[in-house]
Amino acid sequence: MLKTILNHRSIRKYSEKEIPRNILTDMLEAATRASTTGNMQVYSIIVTHDKNIKEKLWESHFRQNMVKQAPVVLTFCADFNRFNKWCEFRSADPGYDNFLSFVTAAIDALLAAQNCALAAESHGLGICYLGTTTYNADKIIEILDLPDMVVPVTTLVAGYPAETPELTDRLPVDAIIHYDKYRNYDRASIDKFYAEKENLPLTARLLEENQLATLAQIFTQKRYTKRDNITFSKKYLDVLKTQGYMNNSD
Repeated sequence: MLKTILNHRSIRKYSEKEIPRNILTDMLEAATRASTTGNMQVYSIIVTHDKNIKEKLWESHFRQNMVKQAPVVLTFCADFNRFNKWCEFRSADPGYDNFLSFVTAAIDALLAAQNCALAAESHGLGICYLGTTTYNADKIIEILDLPDMVVPVTTLVAGYPAETPELTDRLPVDAIIHYDKYRNYDRASIDKFYAEKENLPLTARLLEENQLATLAQIFTQKRYTKRDNITFSKKYLDVLKTQGYMNNSD
Protein backbone atom coordinates (compact mmCIF):
# COMPACT_ATOMS: atom_id res chain seq x y z
CA MET A 1 0.00 0.00 0.00
CA LEU A 2 2.86 2.40 0.75
CA LYS A 3 4.23 1.81 -2.76
CA THR A 4 0.79 2.57 -4.17
CA ILE A 5 0.60 5.83 -2.21
CA LEU A 6 4.08 7.01 -3.17
CA ASN A 7 3.49 6.27 -6.87
CA HIS A 8 0.22 8.16 -7.18
CA ARG A 9 -0.33 9.94 -10.48
CA SER A 10 -3.36 11.85 -11.69
CA ILE A 11 -4.53 10.09 -14.86
CA ARG A 12 -6.37 12.18 -17.45
CA LYS A 13 -6.44 9.72 -20.38
CA TYR A 14 -8.15 6.33 -20.18
CA SER A 15 -8.50 3.20 -22.27
CA GLU A 16 -11.94 1.86 -23.20
CA LYS A 17 -11.51 -1.21 -21.00
CA GLU A 18 -14.29 -1.54 -18.44
CA ILE A 19 -13.58 -1.98 -14.73
CA PRO A 20 -14.47 -5.54 -13.66
CA ARG A 21 -17.38 -5.63 -11.24
CA ASN A 22 -15.34 -7.28 -8.46
CA ILE A 23 -12.72 -4.50 -8.62
CA LEU A 24 -15.35 -1.76 -8.50
CA THR A 25 -16.94 -3.57 -5.56
CA ASP A 26 -13.57 -3.62 -3.78
CA MET A 27 -13.22 0.14 -4.37
CA LEU A 28 -16.66 0.91 -2.98
CA GLU A 29 -16.25 -1.39 0.02
CA ALA A 30 -12.91 0.25 0.77
CA ALA A 31 -14.64 3.63 0.68
CA THR A 32 -17.20 2.49 3.26
CA ARG A 33 -14.42 1.34 5.60
CA ALA A 34 -12.93 4.83 5.86
CA SER A 35 -12.84 6.66 9.17
CA THR A 36 -16.06 8.53 9.87
CA THR A 37 -17.30 10.95 12.53
CA GLY A 38 -19.13 9.04 15.27
CA ASN A 39 -19.57 6.10 12.88
CA MET A 40 -22.42 8.07 11.28
CA GLN A 41 -21.15 7.66 7.69
CA VAL A 42 -22.81 10.89 6.58
CA TYR A 43 -21.83 10.60 2.92
CA SER A 44 -23.08 8.95 -0.24
CA ILE A 45 -21.36 7.90 -3.47
CA ILE A 46 -23.05 8.22 -6.85
CA VAL A 47 -21.60 5.69 -9.33
CA THR A 48 -22.19 6.83 -12.91
CA HIS A 49 -21.72 4.62 -15.98
CA ASP A 50 -24.56 5.96 -18.12
CA LYS A 51 -23.18 7.82 -21.15
CA ASN A 52 -25.98 10.37 -21.24
CA ILE A 53 -25.48 11.31 -17.60
CA LYS A 54 -21.72 11.39 -18.08
CA GLU A 55 -22.23 13.77 -20.99
CA LYS A 56 -24.11 16.13 -18.68
CA LEU A 57 -21.47 15.77 -15.97
CA TRP A 58 -18.81 16.50 -18.58
CA GLU A 59 -20.45 19.86 -19.21
CA SER A 60 -20.52 20.61 -15.48
CA HIS A 61 -16.87 19.65 -15.07
CA PHE A 62 -15.72 22.24 -17.61
CA ARG A 63 -15.73 19.70 -20.43
CA GLN A 64 -12.77 17.72 -19.15
CA ASN A 65 -12.69 14.76 -21.53
CA MET A 66 -11.63 12.26 -18.89
CA VAL A 67 -15.20 12.46 -17.56
CA LYS A 68 -16.41 10.82 -20.77
CA GLN A 69 -13.34 8.62 -21.34
CA ALA A 70 -13.19 6.96 -17.93
CA PRO A 71 -15.60 4.04 -17.57
CA VAL A 72 -16.88 5.24 -14.21
CA VAL A 73 -17.45 8.60 -12.54
CA LEU A 74 -17.80 8.59 -8.75
CA THR A 75 -19.39 11.63 -7.10
CA PHE A 76 -18.82 11.80 -3.33
CA CYS A 77 -21.45 13.76 -1.45
CA ALA A 78 -21.86 15.12 2.04
CA ASP A 79 -25.14 13.48 3.03
CA PHE A 80 -27.13 14.05 6.22
CA ASN A 81 -30.36 13.15 4.41
CA ARG A 82 -30.11 9.46 5.25
CA PHE A 83 -29.03 10.02 8.86
CA ASN A 84 -31.73 12.65 9.46
CA LYS A 85 -34.44 10.28 8.22
CA TRP A 86 -33.12 7.51 10.47
CA CYS A 87 -33.29 9.90 13.42
CA GLU A 88 -36.83 11.02 12.57
CA PHE A 89 -38.04 7.44 12.06
CA ARG A 90 -36.62 6.56 15.51
CA SER A 91 -38.25 9.46 17.42
CA ALA A 92 -35.05 11.50 17.57
CA ASP A 93 -34.89 15.18 16.59
CA PRO A 94 -31.89 15.79 14.26
CA GLY A 95 -30.04 19.07 14.60
CA TYR A 96 -27.77 18.88 11.60
CA ASP A 97 -29.05 21.67 9.33
CA ASN A 98 -25.98 23.84 9.97
CA PHE A 99 -22.53 24.58 8.61
CA LEU A 100 -20.62 22.45 11.12
CA SER A 101 -22.64 19.42 10.10
CA PHE A 102 -21.81 20.07 6.46
CA VAL A 103 -18.10 20.19 7.32
CA THR A 104 -18.49 16.92 9.25
CA ALA A 105 -20.17 15.26 6.28
CA ALA A 106 -17.69 16.74 3.80
CA ILE A 107 -14.77 15.31 5.80
CA ASP A 108 -16.48 11.92 5.84
CA ALA A 109 -16.96 12.08 2.06
CA LEU A 110 -13.34 13.01 1.41
CA LEU A 111 -12.01 10.24 3.64
CA ALA A 112 -14.19 7.75 1.76
CA ALA A 113 -12.99 9.13 -1.57
CA GLN A 114 -9.33 8.66 -0.68
CA ASN A 115 -9.91 5.08 0.46
CA CYS A 116 -11.65 4.44 -2.85
CA ALA A 117 -8.79 6.03 -4.78
CA LEU A 118 -6.18 3.91 -3.01
CA ALA A 119 -8.15 0.73 -3.64
CA ALA A 120 -8.46 1.63 -7.33
CA GLU A 121 -4.74 2.30 -7.70
CA SER A 122 -3.84 -0.91 -5.85
CA HIS A 123 -5.75 -2.77 -8.60
CA GLY A 124 -3.75 -1.02 -11.33
CA LEU A 125 -6.40 1.57 -12.17
CA GLY A 126 -5.79 5.26 -12.62
CA ILE A 127 -7.80 7.99 -10.92
CA CYS A 128 -8.16 11.74 -11.02
CA TYR A 129 -9.93 14.06 -8.60
CA LEU A 130 -12.11 16.78 -10.13
CA GLY A 131 -11.98 20.06 -8.25
CA THR A 132 -14.72 21.37 -10.50
CA THR A 133 -17.25 19.51 -8.35
CA THR A 134 -17.57 22.46 -5.97
CA TYR A 135 -17.57 25.03 -8.78
CA ASN A 136 -20.73 23.69 -10.37
CA ALA A 137 -22.30 21.84 -7.46
CA ASP A 138 -25.71 23.29 -8.29
CA LYS A 139 -25.67 21.74 -11.77
CA ILE A 140 -24.42 18.39 -10.46
CA ILE A 141 -27.21 18.36 -7.88
CA GLU A 142 -29.73 18.74 -10.69
CA ILE A 143 -28.13 16.11 -12.91
CA LEU A 144 -27.89 13.49 -10.15
CA ASP A 145 -31.26 14.30 -8.50
CA LEU A 146 -29.67 15.03 -5.13
CA PRO A 147 -32.24 15.83 -2.43
CA ASP A 148 -31.96 18.31 0.46
CA MET A 149 -28.98 17.76 2.77
CA VAL A 150 -26.96 16.12 -0.02
CA VAL A 151 -24.13 18.21 -1.51
CA PRO A 152 -21.38 17.04 -3.91
CA VAL A 153 -17.92 17.52 -2.42
CA THR A 154 -15.54 15.81 -4.82
CA THR A 155 -15.52 13.55 -7.87
CA LEU A 156 -13.23 10.72 -8.95
CA VAL A 157 -12.91 9.38 -12.45
CA ALA A 158 -11.41 5.90 -12.57
CA GLY A 159 -10.31 3.45 -15.25
CA TYR A 160 -7.35 1.80 -16.91
CA PRO A 161 -4.69 4.40 -17.78
CA ALA A 162 -3.89 5.28 -21.38
CA GLU A 163 -0.89 7.31 -20.25
CA THR A 164 1.94 7.11 -17.70
CA PRO A 165 2.77 10.68 -16.68
CA GLU A 166 5.79 11.52 -14.58
CA LEU A 167 5.29 11.82 -10.84
CA THR A 168 4.16 15.34 -9.98
CA ASP A 169 6.57 17.37 -7.89
CA ARG A 170 5.86 17.81 -4.19
CA LEU A 171 7.23 20.14 -1.54
CA PRO A 172 9.87 18.62 0.75
CA VAL A 173 8.46 16.79 3.75
CA ASP A 174 10.08 19.37 6.05
CA ALA A 175 7.92 22.06 4.45
CA ILE A 176 4.74 20.30 5.52
CA ILE A 177 5.52 18.76 8.91
CA HIS A 178 5.48 20.71 12.18
CA TYR A 179 6.51 19.02 15.43
CA ASP A 180 4.71 19.83 18.67
CA LYS A 181 3.74 23.36 17.57
CA TYR A 182 3.35 25.24 14.30
CA ARG A 183 6.64 26.65 13.01
CA ASN A 184 5.94 29.77 10.99
CA TYR A 185 7.77 30.48 7.73
CA ASP A 186 10.22 33.28 7.11
CA ARG A 187 11.56 34.43 3.74
CA ALA A 188 14.57 32.10 3.95
CA SER A 189 12.46 29.00 4.62
CA ILE A 190 9.99 29.86 1.83
CA ASP A 191 12.91 30.30 -0.58
CA LYS A 192 14.32 26.94 0.52
CA PHE A 193 11.11 24.93 0.39
CA TYR A 194 9.92 26.27 -2.98
CA ALA A 195 13.33 26.29 -4.70
CA GLU A 196 12.98 22.91 -6.42
CA LYS A 197 9.44 23.62 -7.65
CA GLU A 198 10.42 27.05 -8.95
CA ASN A 199 13.41 25.72 -10.85
CA LEU A 200 11.74 22.85 -12.70
CA PRO A 201 11.88 22.89 -16.52
CA LEU A 202 8.07 22.82 -16.46
CA THR A 203 8.04 26.02 -14.44
CA ALA A 204 10.33 27.72 -16.94
CA ARG A 205 7.98 26.74 -19.77
CA LEU A 206 4.94 27.99 -17.90
CA LEU A 207 6.58 31.33 -17.16
CA GLU A 208 7.48 31.77 -20.82
CA GLU A 209 4.00 30.76 -22.03
CA ASN A 210 2.24 33.08 -19.61
CA GLN A 211 4.75 35.92 -19.79
CA LEU A 212 4.92 36.17 -16.01
CA ALA A 213 7.83 36.58 -13.61
CA THR A 214 7.07 33.96 -10.92
CA LEU A 215 5.24 30.68 -10.47
CA ALA A 216 3.20 32.27 -7.68
CA GLN A 217 1.84 34.77 -10.22
CA ILE A 218 0.67 31.89 -12.42
CA PHE A 219 -1.38 30.57 -9.51
CA THR A 220 -2.82 33.93 -8.46
CA GLN A 221 -3.35 35.46 -11.91
CA LYS A 222 -4.13 32.44 -14.10
CA ARG A 223 -5.09 29.30 -12.20
CA TYR A 224 -6.87 30.27 -8.98
CA THR A 225 -7.69 33.95 -9.14
CA LYS A 226 -9.29 36.00 -6.38
CA ARG A 227 -12.21 36.83 -8.65
CA ASP A 228 -12.93 33.16 -9.38
CA ASN A 229 -12.50 32.19 -5.74
CA ILE A 230 -15.05 34.80 -4.64
CA THR A 231 -17.49 33.87 -7.41
CA PHE A 232 -17.42 30.15 -6.71
CA SER A 233 -17.43 30.70 -2.94
CA LYS A 234 -20.74 32.55 -3.26
CA LYS A 235 -22.14 29.83 -5.54
CA TYR A 236 -21.20 27.05 -3.13
CA LEU A 237 -22.57 28.90 -0.11
CA ASP A 238 -25.82 29.36 -2.02
CA VAL A 239 -25.86 25.60 -2.65
CA LEU A 240 -25.41 24.90 1.07
CA LYS A 241 -28.32 27.19 1.87
CA THR A 242 -30.55 25.68 -0.82
CA GLN A 243 -29.72 22.13 0.32
CA GLY A 244 -30.53 22.95 3.95
CA TYR A 245 -27.17 23.25 5.66
CA MET A 246 -27.32 26.91 6.71
CA ASN A 247 -30.75 27.09 8.36
CA ASN A 248 -29.37 27.56 11.85
CA SER A 249 -26.42 29.73 10.87
CA ASP A 250 -26.49 33.50 11.40
